[in-house]
Amino acid sequence: MQPLNFYKCLSDHNRLKILLLLCRDEELFVCELVDMLGESQPKVSRHLAQLKCCDLIQHRREGQWVYYRLHQLLPDWCKESLELALLNNQDFLSQGKTTFDDLRA
Repeated sequence: MQPLNFYKCLSDHNRLKILLLLCRDEELFVCELVDMLGESQPKVSRHLAQLKCCDLIQHRREGQWVYYRLHQLLPDWCKESLELALLNNQDFLSQGKTTFDDLRA
């Protein structure tokens, strides 16, 4: 993973938010991301496809649900960068429509 490619993939606020949510919650399915971002399902799916093309995320299918998580081969420096961004920008995630905890309640 080249730094320029990594940061280009993060240049959209929705893609960055998806990665930070996956960093925080480890694994989410599309419906959760749609609710958390307050965006349409096609738009979220488009961003997920771009992140998969960049090898930043991977997915697994369980019945009709598709779960997404950070790619297991993501270099440590990428994971550390996302973890630092998450740690220092909690307010960025709270700008979405809802939170993971709200969905589970």
